[in-house]
Order: sequence, then structure tokens, then C-alpha cells
Amino acid sequence: MDFELSGEQQLLRDNVARLMKDRYAFEARKTYQSSPHGFSDDLWTEYAEMGLLGAPFPEDDGGFGGGPVETMIVMEEFGRALALEPYLETVVLCGALLKCAAPPERRAELIGAIASGELRLSFAHAERQSGFDLQDVGLSARKDGGAFVLNGEKGLVLNGDSADKLIVSARVAGGRRDREGIGLFLVDADAPGLSRRGYQTQDGLRSAEVTFAGVRVEPENVLGDPHGGLAPIERAADEAIAALSAEAVGAMSEALALTVEYMKTRKQFGVTIGSFQALQHRASDMVVALEQARSMMYFATMMASEDDAVARAKAMSAAKAQIGRSAKFIGQQAVQMHGGIAMTHEYKVGHLFKRLTMIDVAYGDSDLHVRRLAERESLFA
Repeated sequence: MDFELSGEQQLLRDNVARLMKDRYAFEARKTYQSSPHGFSDDLWTEYAEMGLLGAPFPEDDGGFGGGPVETMIVMEEFGRALALEPYLETVVLCGALLKCAAPPERRAELIGAIASGELRLSFAHAERQSGFDLQDVGLSARKDGGAFVLNGEKGLVLNGDSADKLIVSARVAGGRRDREGIGLFLVDADAPGLSRRGYQTQDGLRSAEVTFAGVRVEPENVLGDPHGGLAPIERAADEAIAALSAEAVGAMSEALALTVEYMKTRKQFGVTIGSFQALQHRASDMVVALEQARSMMYFATMMASEDDAVARAKAMSAAKAQIGRSAKFIGQQAVQMHGGIAMTHEYKVGHLFKRLTMIDVAYGDSDLHVRRLAERESLFA
């Protein structure tokens, strides 16, 4: 199968790589991290000017006619740089929800605002009891005339403390774990009754706990069928997994490159440690693990636009399983082969390993997805 990029896609990769090299040195990242939002507002504007924020969206929706491959290109380069901006949340995850659930006029309006850099979104979905079950939604949405009133709490809302609006999943009808009766609602971040508590996560990004106390949502901000929100959520989660796979491959590539460079310069017993055969073998194993992950990244990217939900979910579980295992192995080897320097906040490798660990956990770790694959195969046995 041909995995060659087109001329436009290669140009996109070169431009993003150049931007990350010029603007995302490790010390610059620390500066961005200490800003009020935890990322660079100037860079977000620059992403918009380069067309990155509109790259994956159809032209009819205010985008630039790209798709999963363009998302893969951007996320892989962001992974190398450990970029902090909320591209995954706003463009990939919330963008997918809008594509699947919003009516055409509203979709074009919101996606156009995302592409121009004017709108940042976060998806408020996870709850304390839900774990990795996407259908476990307890926050209530009570009908009040044509509107809905939201009550409850959401946790781990990535970049939720800096988002302009939130897409909120809420239970309209049925039991807490029913697949039907879940709605999607667009809520202003400063809406009456909504409160946010932001904090920094282990990998240096930001998240928030969000409380809804009688938050009113008017009919125009109900996204799609208020009882049928789970299908768009599952599709958006699959697209997010594909994007995270690319980010992980970028981070693994950077960890490997830093490790090989360190082996060429660090001396012990009067020679570089790269001359030790045992370490050469370990570096070779890291290359194999990276290439296994890269192949699954391509697979996830190809399947991200698959309409068959079962086939798409199986592909994402397969990708998540392999990439999680590769990330753990490469991260551990990179830290160990660097020695004590990798444990400090002043060196990039430790931060790469933290991010890889968080990517593994997002939407279920590798062990969970191996179990899901086994369960799905047994259904068709």
C-alpha cells in the first residue's frame, strides 16, 4: 500500500516541522507553560494563519478540504515538540462532534470560527464514575419548554479552564449506562450556573473540573438528536485515538533521536556508550517498536473516516494496544539509557515519557483495548 504523502501534504509537514523547530525549543515550551492558559495564544493565532486549525475540515464547513491524513501530519509534529496548544480538544475532538451532530448552518459557523482561531472548544464528557465507558453519563439534562437545564459535574475536561465554549454530554432519558438518551449541548464557558476549576496535569497540559448548577441551554445550542448523542461521541473518540496515535509516534521518534544522540556523546570508561553492544541492541529494539507503532498509526489514520462503527472501533483498539506498548517500552528505555539526567525537569526525555504515559491512558490503555479486541472477536466466533 502506498503511504507516500502528496506534494501539498509534504509541504504541510515541512511547514509545521519548521514552525516547531523555530518556536518550540524546550526552554520556550516552559515559558508557554507558565502563561495563564498554559499555552501560547500567539502560536494559536499563527496556527490559524497557517491553515492548521481548518486543515481537517471540508471546505463547505469553513475548512480547507483535508482529513485524517492532515490531522496525522500535524499531530506527529506536535508530538515531537510536546506542543501544549489545545489542537486535539478543539480541532480533532470537538471538530468531529460538530461534523457529526451539528446542523449544516451551525456547523459551518462554528467550524469557521475554529479555523480562524476565534473559537476554542473543550468536550465535557468524563465523570468520576464513568471510567472508559463512553455511554456512562450521569449529568442530567431536564427539558424546560424548548430548552434544557443541566445539573451535575464533569471532570478531566482538557483545556476546559481556557475554552470559550464547552460541548457537554448529558443524560436526557434512561439509566446512567443506557446507550440511548444522551444529548450534546453547546454551552458558553461563562454561562450562569457554570463554574470551572483548572489545574495542571502530570504531562504539563491543563484540565478542569466543571460544575453545572441549573445551566440553561437554548434550543439552537442542542447539537443534533438530544437522545442520539452517543454515536457522534464514539466517532469523535475514534478520531481522537487516531490523532493521539500520531502524537505518540512523534513523541517516540523524538525520544529515540535524543537517546541515540546521547549515546554518541556520553562517555564511560573512556569511550562513548554507543560503542557498547548491549546498548546498541536496546536502541535497535526501540527502532523496531517505533516502526510497529508507526504502521498502526497509518492504519488508525486510514480507518478514522470508516463509516462502519464496529470495524472502526476494532481498528482503533488494535492501534491503541500496539502504540501503548511501544510507547511504554521506548519511554522506559530512553529514560534508563540517559541515566539520572532523564529524571530532571530540565531535560526533555522525562517530559516525553510523561506525555506518552498519558496518551496510553487516554480512552483506555493498551491492556483495556486488548481485552476489547478479544471480546469483539468472540462475538463473531
